[in-house]
Formats: sequence, C-alpha cells, structure tokens
Amino acid sequence: MGSPKAELRLDGVRLVDRAVTALTDGGCAEVLAVVRAGVAVPGARVLVNPDPERGMRSSLALAVEAVDGADADALAVLLVDMPGVGATVVRSVVAAWTPGRIAVASYSGRRGHPTVMSPELWRAALELAEGDEGARALLARRAELLDEIPVDGDPADLDTPADVADWTSPSR
Repeated sequence: MGSPKAELRLDGVRLVDRAVTALTDGGCAEVLAVVRAGVAVPGARVLVNPDPERGMRSSLALAVEAVDGADADALAVLLVDMPGVGATVVRSVVAAWTPGRIAVASYSGRRGHPTVMSPELWRAALELAEGDEGARALLARRAELLDEIPVDGDPADLDTPADVADWTSPSR
C-alpha cells in the first residue's frame, strides 16, 4: 500500500478511527487497536506490534494475549482495511454470538468480518494459523461451530492503491 493502512484516510477519516467507531458503536465494551509504534488511537487501548511485517497473525496474537486473564467472554476482530463494515454489522454479529461458538459476518453468502469467538477459540486459531492468517484454518477445521450471520454492508478489503481508488470512485 506504500504506507501503514491504519493511517490511510478516506473522506478525511483514518481507517483505524473508522474501525474503532464501528466496534464502539457496535457494542464492544473495550476496543484494542494493534498498530505500529507511534500511532495514537483515541477511543482504544493501543497495543504496539513491534514487527507488523510478520503479518496478521502477529497482531492477532497480541490482542489475544492482551485479553488473557481479563474478564472477556469474547473477542470481536475487525480488520482496519474494511471501511464498509460499520456499527450495525458489528452489533449484529456480536449479538448473534453464543458462547462456545464462532459468529462470522456473511455478506450475501461471502464470509467476512467481524469474527467473534472466545479467547480460547482465538488461541486455537493462532495455533493453526500461519504468517498472514487469522482464523481461516480453525474455521475450516471446526466448521460445526460456525454461525454465519447475514449482514448488510460492504466487505471490500482495501489492500492496494487500486482498491482505494475503486472505493473512492464516484461511480461506487
């Protein structure tokens, strides 16, 4: 992308701030933001990933470690580069989550974020994940625990400058 995604601005708002608002307004009691050193994130507890180039798994591991020993029943994960996922989507998936199960947003049958599950299941996901993966391997291995929650929203993932150009296009 050429610069950290969290700092990318769409319509004057950083992607990380959009994600924090979606999670907060979506009913999450506490928001953890895993970011590079030097990034301030109002409204969230900041966790610094000292080596973000290791991929998504390294950031997820920091978040799961941060809730260990806390009184957290579940952890809702939302990627910063999905600006079309708002509070309504987060609220729907969080409300549908049942202890011992995995709730995942489903956009017209396509799985996306947020993903909500217990810290124990997130630890299991980390044991199976490689490099830039999160829960994909666990979802495949434990499909019987999966609840796909139909939601309205835009699951577009902004990974390249072309994705950003498409997102900001007037024809969108």
